[in-house]
Amino acid sequence: MQQEKPIELYYWPTPNGWKITIMLEELSVPYEITYVDIGKGEQFEPEFLKIAPNNRMPAIVDPEGPDGNPISVFESGAILQYLGRKSGQFYPTDERQRVEVDEWLMWQMGGLGPMAGQAHHFRIYAPEKINYAMDRYTNEVNRLYGVMNKRLAGRDFLAGEYSIADIASVGWVSSYERQGQDLEEFPNLKAWFERMSARPAVARGLEIGIEKRQQLNIADDKDAQQVLFGQRAQ
Repeated sequence: MQQEKPIELYYWPTPNGWKITIMLEELSVPYEITYVDIGKGEQFEPEFLKIAPNNRMPAIVDPEGPDGNPISVFESGAILQYLGRKSGQFYPTDERQRVEVDEWLMWQMGGLGPMAGQAHHFRIYAPEKINYAMDRYTNEVNRLYGVMNKRLAGRDFLAGEYSIADIASVGWVSSYERQGQDLEEFPNLKAWFERMSARPAVARGLEIGIEKRQQLNIADDKDAQQVLFGQRAQ
């Protein structure tokens, strides 16, 4: 992938943000990061909403978009697909293979990410411990890990060769302990996670901005909780 001007990445170090730093590191293209501090509400700034109307990061602006004109893309899955199409990497051109990748990408977007996110919320951030909610989402993540474990039996990656489906999922699995999971129960998933973690681009992508993540202690920061969890229509 030829890229002279850097891709602009609007980012915060979360599992959704990591998808894009990992992908960009894998592609070895120039990019510049603008941190969107979700604890301070920067995701609601008018300039950011122009490219991410759902007030969620990540988002990108590619100054070398289609026909050489800039393009902005929001939603992490859409960004991965865009970069995969543009680069011709980690996203097959064969239709059957691409459908397989899309299936597992959408599985992550609609299942693993939202359910793990809810498990995080009710296990760690909720102001009161609601046993039903904690059990509901912890058990659902356990089920989804079981789906991955079964899928990875006898194969190295989720959809044929290493792809954006794997890139989309690894950041969520990296927080397995916070989701109340034990990877020892899922040997195929554990082996996949170890393979993924050994990739230099994955390791680099997961480290970008880690110090900012550590500084934002949402569990104790009541102001940040109000920004993140008390959101209403703007």
